[in-house]
Amino acid sequence: MSDQTSSFPAEFRAAGTDLSERRRSGVSRGAIVDIDVASAMTEITWDETGAGHIGAFVTIAAIAADARIALNYPAFSAAAAGLATPQIRNVATIGGNLAQRSRCWYYRNPHVACLKKGGPTCPARDGNHLYGVAFDLGPCVTPHASTMAAAILAYDGTIVTTSRPMLQIRNFLGDGSSAQDNSLVPGELITTIQMPPPVPEAGFYKRAISRTHAEWPLVELVTRLSIADGKVRTASLVAGGIAPVPLRLSGAEKVLLGSAISASTIGDACSAAIAAAKPLPMTVYKLQLLRGLMHDVLGRLESNP
Repeated sequence: MSDQTSSFPAEFRAAGTDLSERRRSGVSRGAIVDIDVASAMTEITWDETGAGHIGAFVTIAAIAADARIALNYPAFSAAAAGLATPQIRNVATIGGNLAQRSRCWYYRNPHVACLKKGGPTCPARDGNHLYGVAFDLGPCVTPHASTMAAAILAYDGTIVTTSRPMLQIRNFLGDGSSAQDNSLVPGELITTIQMPPPVPEAGFYKRAISRTHAEWPLVELVTRLSIADGKVRTASLVAGGIAPVPLRLSGAEKVLLGSAISASTIGDACSAAIAAAKPLPMTVYKLQLLRGLMHDVLGRLESNP
């Protein structure tokens, strides 16, 4: 092994959809560690409570095609079906999707130092941040790349790793104040994603994309709602593409809880969702996209409660 290679950390290789690109660009140059995959890591199983356990090596396409996943976790299923392109979904794994690195073009350039590579600053903050965050929560202004992380957060799922038997998705993602993409440490591998027992509810996933950058959304929204007697009883709304981590829209959830879905309620929820936003000069447009996604998803429930 050359000195140049040994100065970079070793990385696990699963399907390689992200790692291969990083190696082509020269951002990743460390040793590759192939994974000895246990059968449980390639399966979707169900426990006695009806909760789904998804192996880290299950492909995104397999999740999207699973009828029981679609029945019990409709927004999670829809997020998988809407992710990237059919070619990528057929290869990419859910573990790889969760562990992928930043899509920022400064991070992906091997000749540019940035916080995620141990540099002193985030060059996107004062540079080209057209696809950056609209909620400025920390030093890095690039949105988290994982659609499935947003979906798991909406369902309060947990992650099992080789080091930790139950890692809350919030702890896996962090709060955006770190330059790290996730809380995995060197040598730690995701093995399983554990979903909660299913409950009767409506679930939706919607994304806004740039036609020339279709693989990653500008803004995405994962929504879970249960309605009884014409009023919202439970609500979980998570947005991706707008912050360094998938963001729970707690203000919008509070507006919806106990209310009937109406044009007025939807408008109030949209306003609450962006109340704490701190957009960068080039990302104000993302707040309008988020409002549009919320109007679209919640409007379906207004017309079909």
